[in-house]
Amino acid sequence: MQTWRRLAVVACVVLGMSGAASADWLDDATAAIARRDHRAAVNILKPPAEQGDSFAQNLLGEMYANGMGVAQDYKTAVKWFTLAAEQGNADAEITLGIMHESGQGVSLDYKSAVTWFMLAAEQGHAMAQYNLGAMYDMGQGVAQDYVKAHMWYNIAAMDGSNKYAAQTRDAMAKKMTQAQIARAQELASKCVAQKFKNCGS
Repeated sequence: MQTWRRLAVVACVVLGMSGAASADWLDDATAAIARRDHRAAVNILKPPAEQGDSFAQNLLGEMYANGMGVAQDYKTAVKWFTLAAEQGNADAEITLGIMHESGQGVSLDYKSAVTWFMLAAEQGHAMAQYNLGAMYDMGQGVAQDYVKAHMWYNIAAMDGSNKYAAQTRDAMAKKMTQAQIARAQELASKCVAQKFKNCGS
């Protein structure tokens, strides 16, 4: 299955947080990553992560998933991503979806992947919306459904951040009837109007 793989460079994640978490540890972790002192970044992230900060938990998960400052350890990464996701961290939710979809650190489980993608998609996460489209397209974790695949690809394309979403949606449309495309567009509009809630199951 072709999904956006989330092999993020942690520095980009930290620097792109734009005030999502405002704490001294974030400045310190950013500085450590900028100077490529990943071990120091891990040591900085652990205390707030252990105290329940979802942003620190997600970033620590990234460090373990990518082997930055620590030995690569997908199971430990899953632990930190799960703690963050259980607090509604959309980045952690989509990463857990990808890990379930690929069997990294957990058993391969498409249904769980869909569940995590859906949680992030409901927060407006374009990557999760794209990945849901791919799950419906391929029939992984859900019944194959071109209308819902087109709907999610279309929604993912709306904010322009996913350059593949519009291309994939248009390719999907070539497999569909005009009635199916119209239905998918109607569902996409309804989903957006509902702020992405109750759109996919």
